[in-house]
Amino acid sequence: MLRLLILILLLANGGYYAWSQGHLREWGFAPVQEGEPQRLGQQLRPETLQILRARPTNPAPPPPVAEAAPAPSATECLQAGVFDERQADALRTAAGGLPQGSWALESTPLPARWMVYMGRFEDQEALDKKRAELRARKVDFDRPGGTLEIGLSLGRFATEEAAKRELAALGEKGVRTARVVQERPETTGFTLRLPAVTDALRPQLDMLRSALAGKALRSCS
Repeated sequence: MLRLLILILLLANGGYYAWSQGHLREWGFAPVQEGEPQRLGQQLRPETLQILRARPTNPAPPPPVAEAAPAPSATECLQAGVFDERQADALRTAAGGLPQGSWALESTPLPARWMVYMGRFEDQEALDKKRAELRARKVDFDRPGGTLEIGLSLGRFATEEAAKRELAALGEKGVRTARVVQERPETTGFTLRLPAVTDALRPQLDMLRSALAGKALRSCS
């Protein structure tokens, strides 16, 4: 009897409910019925499902952009020189109308200078005749300026010795009447310096034009 009951249990668990004709239901061995009404009521109805879109969250406003500070006006350092004492006085007068602190005259030592010189000539005709002779000998010359007019400069030199060597070289070219003179002694000159020229200041520099004695304003670098 025990063997028969075990066989019946094995057959029922193996799916042979039809063979057992449902006699094992009361023992708890009947297969689960998928068509039970209570299970159908638990099923989801796919035709009624709705897909909900996530609402976008409001993005945080961007941080305020700080206003850029205005770029400082570009400046340039300009200078001109060297000027002697008389020219420096004229510059001081001309620059008096510029903003205070926008300019300065800085002292600059000027070493002595020597010249190979021909002159003074009696008149313009004598000067022109000597110029023609020097051109024929292919000797360069220019005006000496100052108290050495009417005459010719055949070269300027930082030392007296250098001027004498040039005089000797000119003698080999047939130049006989030249001599070495001191063009100027060691002295102090002046340099005009404008350390921070702005676009607003630049038009005002025209007032300096006549006092610059032909010297141009150039960069300090």
